[in-house]
Amino acid sequence: MFRAGRGLPDPNTLRAGADGTPLVSVYLAGYRELEAQLSGSNSRGGGGTAVAVSHRLKNANAIGVEMQVAAQEEVRRLEKYMPWLATTGSVSPFIGLFGTVWGVMDAFAGLGDAGTASLRAVAPGIAEALITTAAGLFAAIPAVIAYNHYLSDIRGLAARMDSFASEFVAKIETIYSE
Repeated sequence: MFRAGRGLPDPNTLRAGADGTPLVSVYLAGYRELEAQLSGSNSRGGGGTAVAVSHRLKNANAIGVEMQVAAQEEVRRLEKYMPWLATTGSVSPFIGLFGTVWGVMDAFAGLGDAGTASLRAVAPGIAEALITTAAGLFAAIPAVIAYNHYLSDIRGLAARMDSFASEFVAKIETIYSE
């Protein structure tokens, strides 16, 4: 919608057809700053009559900064649960390994109680201990895959928001230039 027209689309129209994209928040931040700059008025005149003077674009850079701030806030919102995925992916194998070590130690302690040194005596305990390694990997592998997938998506969206902010500023400079 932004690229389709010569002017700037109405923010209410964008909200309705946006499907929750963070680009709408970035657009709204820029649009609000643009409106604030354009809606200012000075009083000039003589004889006590005030005449409102329409303002041109004051500072396109300020609009870009507002859009960058909004983009960074959207990235922070999108990254909210990423530390949880990273922690799950990095810690789960160690928790599984700890359980395996504990289980093997328990199996060997049971070997001493059984009084015989045979594979038949320790195999069940070691097999149970290895299940904790499998459980740790079962949690870690999907977490790492999800982390990498979402991180890639978030980085791509952040780049799109940065590009959009630059495109927006360039468009308003063209529209509102002297």
